[in-house]
Amino acid sequence: MQFSRRSVLTMLAAAPVLAACGVGGSSSSGERKKVRIAYQNFADSTLLVKDQGTLEKALPDHDIAWTPFDSGASINTAFLGGAIDLAVIGSSPAAGGLCPPLQIPYQVIELLNVIGDSEALVVRNASGITDVKGLVGKKVAAPFSSTAHYSLLAALQQGGVDPASVTLVDLEPQNIQAAWQRGDIDGAYVWTPVLSVLQKDGKTLTDSAKLAAAGKPTLTFTVARKDFLDANPDVIARWLAATDAAIKLIKTDPQQVAAAVSRQIGATTEDALSQLKQNIYLDHAEQRSPEYFGTAQAPGKLAEQLRATAEFLLSQKKVDSVPDLSVFQSALRVPTDG
Repeated sequence: MQFSRRSVLTMLAAAPVLAACGVGGSSSSGERKKVRIAYQNFADSTLLVKDQGTLEKALPDHDIAWTPFDSGASINTAFLGGAIDLAVIGSSPAAGGLCPPLQIPYQVIELLNVIGDSEALVVRNASGITDVKGLVGKKVAAPFSSTAHYSLLAALQQGGVDPASVTLVDLEPQNIQAAWQRGDIDGAYVWTPVLSVLQKDGKTLTDSAKLAAAGKPTLTFTVARKDFLDANPDVIARWLAATDAAIKLIKTDPQQVAAAVSRQIGATTEDALSQLKQNIYLDHAEQRSPEYFGTAQAPGKLAEQLRATAEFLLSQKKVDSVPDLSVFQSALRVPTDG
């Protein structure tokens, strides 16, 4: 079962009980610690870690719980309820999570990928729409507060289209696919694997690679609760070692990663390989470049990128206000080797 923003409320209702049982790395003497990971079912290095049981092998005295989520918005809701410790999340919901009213106490601990054409704006062939301006008066879906939602708003701005002139529908990816098949929507901005289904009888108007080139990049991060980070350095070290190795393997043996991803998302190895190729992967050494994290002594541009994303969200009335750059700088934890 994947958790949407609605179903995550059930999880939150149980959060106090889970905390009392030692969930989330805090436990009394003799009890096994638990690590609660929120992931998303798209082609990514973390699915190799999950498929191979890498964390389970590295942390035999921990219980590792992997929970699938539909979008970053539902992940933020789960963080607010104290229901998860680590998560795979996009840069837009992460930036929003650091702003009022959410102000989630988490930190970005690594960059999993730079999103390319694995996220795109697609319209139905039957709609007759040929460009973004043709979306006026049409119904377009996206998971709100996600990287796809951010990119949809950026695409409308780039095309000179007032979002108020388009009927924007908040749907999770699987619901987007169902609405598309029923003919309820004219278009959608969404990610793989649902994107690949829509493209079979749809036209792609733009994608996140093109928007990144135009100054609106989107990224995928791992974030972790600050208190969990401080209390569990061993878990974080094992996680970072596993994901860094997986990112490197995408570059050297993508077929092996694709086989693992295919098992996790229920796609063919060929489809998984195609999806992996749609993003850009940087290992931790590359992430410490000035363009991204930089170093503790010489911070990179990533905090500025996150704040710029937050400023855009504010212009679209998706956050209440944007904090100082120092807030985004303190929310970054430079990934290290070991």
